[in-house]
Amino acid sequence: MMLNDASKAHTLDALSGRERAVAEKFAAGLTYREIGKALFIAPATVRTHLATIYEKLGVRNKIGLAAHFADTSGAQPQAPLPLSDASPVLAIFPIVCLNSEERWCRFADGLSSEITIDLARYAGLPVIAFHTMKSLGSKPADFAADGKALGVTYIVSGQLRADDQRVRATIELADARNGVSLWRERYDRSVEDIFALQDSLTESIINVLVGSYGTLATVGRNAVRRKPPASLRAYDYYLLAIEQHTTFSRAGNEEAIRLFSRALELDPTFANAWAELAYAYSIEACNGFGDNLPTSIENWRAAAETALRLDPTDSCAHACLGNLRACLGDLEGAEHAYRCAFEYGSHYAGILTLLAGSRALVVGDPSEAIPLIERAMRLNPLAPPWYFGMQGRVLFAADRHEEAIAALRRSVPESPDVLMFLALAHAAMGETEEAARIAARLKAEFPSFSVERFIAGNPVKNPDALLAIRHGAELAGLP
Repeated sequence: MMLNDASKAHTLDALSGRERAVAEKFAAGLTYREIGKALFIAPATVRTHLATIYEKLGVRNKIGLAAHFADTSGAQPQAPLPLSDASPVLAIFPIVCLNSEERWCRFADGLSSEITIDLARYAGLPVIAFHTMKSLGSKPADFAADGKALGVTYIVSGQLRADDQRVRATIELADARNGVSLWRERYDRSVEDIFALQDSLTESIINVLVGSYGTLATVGRNAVRRKPPASLRAYDYYLLAIEQHTTFSRAGNEEAIRLFSRALELDPTFANAWAELAYAYSIEACNGFGDNLPTSIENWRAAAETALRLDPTDSCAHACLGNLRACLGDLEGAEHAYRCAFEYGSHYAGILTLLAGSRALVVGDPSEAIPLIERAMRLNPLAPPWYFGMQGRVLFAADRHEEAIAALRRSVPESPDVLMFLALAHAAMGETEEAARIAARLKAEFPSFSVERFIAGNPVKNPDALLAIRHGAELAGLP
């Protein structure tokens, strides 16, 4: 039912000046990033404002919001873009508590809220505010209708049962358009510290859903491949680029740079794409994939700084900036960037994996590297191959050469730095024949790669790691 003019004006008067500005721009069709850029606020802050706006106006979607401005603007309310064309939007329905005890009902609500907040923070996708979803109930009655009304692509729902000893939760990811289950997992935890339990469940769920090989990215890439090329949007190119990016091969990295660049042509405010592009240029620098090291480093710098201008809380961009600053000789600045990366990404396995590599080779306390990589592996049981490559270099720096080889064998065989660390680890164990074989392959397949180029571009600044790499290179006969 439409509001009459008087009640509409009264309702709009309930908004603050900033809230009204956000509401007008969102109703007009601007994205979170575009609104944030126009109003000089973070996209996450836009989401927070919209949750409050929806509550004050008593609306549930953009159509209802646009209706409040239709008379003054002369425009008709615009429907959301079709789900197949828009960037994915997530909705997390409150987890259903199967216990009657109030404490477990509160726990289920708290878990739902934490998952919502962390998905918004780490997935890089719009997520409907928790209290908006709470007002709808715990289970979508009609997936197609609810998905269309909310403008969402994916719905997360779940159930929880608990007693004095254990908590059991079932979480499901479904396609909002048809209710088809895309992923489902059961979690079983002992009841100890209730807040630690909530953190443990939240971290496990988030790290399975998000990340370059997470469930959402995999589902998204499969959907992208079914689209005609002319219909691809910025987020589609981003998903395809991530897949190429994490091959760590020369051809894959070059294709990743092309795809990230295409995504940014379509959406120059896509902070995550800028951060990943920065990492692609850093890989180009340390692996000798580019023709000119200073050019690779300059592109790396420009992309990382742009990412952080757009989103100062992007943990990936901070980690990448840390490596860049170390590469330029600013070790104090590098350590500050790593601290920021940890602050904003301490529950995200991918960030912990990157920081473990930085602690082992670049700057900081190398003894922290092993716990970081072990925690990353626990958080993400779907660990992609590049995690093992990072684990291998961490273990090599810790003189755990046999374990390093086992990890590196599970990584990307086309990556020159993986081949380098394999050769170094075999040489350190006295396995000179195998080290020489790998070194010969490295020279044949990557003639422009050198150990010193890796040291300069990665960069390697921790003294013990630097000594171990150079000594291993001498034993393996690597330049």
